[in-house]
Amino acid sequence: MMFYTTVAGWMLYYFIKMVSGGFVGLDKDGISTAFGTMLQSPGLMVGFMVAVVFIGFGICSQGLQKGVEKITKVMMLLLLLLMVILAIRSIFLEGGEEGLRFYLTPNFSALKEFGLVEVLFAALGQAFFTLSIGMGAIAIFGSYIDRSRSLTGEAIFITILDTMVALMAGFIIFPACFAYGINPDAGPSLIFITLPNVFNAMPGGRLWGSLFFLFMCFAAISTVIAVFENIISFGTDLTKASRKKVVALNLVAIILLSLPCVLGFNLLSGIQPLGEGSSILDFEDFIVSNNILPLGSVVYVLFCTWKIGWGWDSFMAEANSGKGLKFPKSIRFYVQWILPLIVLFVFVMGYKSLFFS
Repeated sequence: MMFYTTVAGWMLYYFIKMVSGGFVGLDKDGISTAFGTMLQSPGLMVGFMVAVVFIGFGICSQGLQKGVEKITKVMMLLLLLLMVILAIRSIFLEGGEEGLRFYLTPNFSALKEFGLVEVLFAALGQAFFTLSIGMGAIAIFGSYIDRSRSLTGEAIFITILDTMVALMAGFIIFPACFAYGINPDAGPSLIFITLPNVFNAMPGGRLWGSLFFLFMCFAAISTVIAVFENIISFGTDLTKASRKKVVALNLVAIILLSLPCVLGFNLLSGIQPLGEGSSILDFEDFIVSNNILPLGSVVYVLFCTWKIGWGWDSFMAEANSGKGLKFPKSIRFYVQWILPLIVLFVFVMGYKSLFFS
């Protein structure tokens, strides 16, 4: 959350700017300048980061069912509806079929160019991040699931749903970029520079752009709420303090801890911890994505399968409680010995790609 609150703040700012017509009439250079101006405005950045923190903790303070569950159910349904509408609109744009071919046709020459190992590492790293594996969120929300449903079946359903949402996001982005001859760049420039250009070129683009950034706000806020609930659950279990007290303390803590990332684009831009051109956000992302997630996953696996932790029998009894798919006993050796090695490979490759590529 030390850096994700900043990115979620960008989404909220862009939604307001798109709705108010702030991008109307701007060319690519103008939109790029607008993004740069936002990064160079510490007051603006801090304001939207703080707004995201208040929204997230405000929802979580209402409790699990009245706050987190009630709000996220509505938010997720609206998110899926927005994605379907935007995907249909994008797919049927004139020239969008070329974007679909680019997106869905396997490019084995690129696989050869970058190497199978690098591609697998990128895919595994993305899986860790998008499914929040290794950071506690799945354990927290898994503990809230009714015992009538098996954890294995729910985990598979979540993975399938997450993959479908990711695929649909591609149906929104790539046909639109190709339809208007705009290069689908990766990273922040895709969301904050490339796509506003697409919407400017599109009939009714202000409406479609507003819907897109509303969908991005829902996606970002839902993640913030999930991780905040993780933090609150940990705090209440550890200290036995009330939910509202834990919320108040963590609200202040996360705002303060988020400031280095926000200021890293302006007042603290001279700090480049991972080399020239890097930012504090890059460093914090590296700590999470390349260290906490893979190493946390190894701890989870060893805890569930080794006697020094929970133990295999206790894990199987919990995972297979209730109706639905059961966790197979036959893969114990794989989970206990092979899987930790695969995760450690992801960890090592993260350092290799950063420091030796």
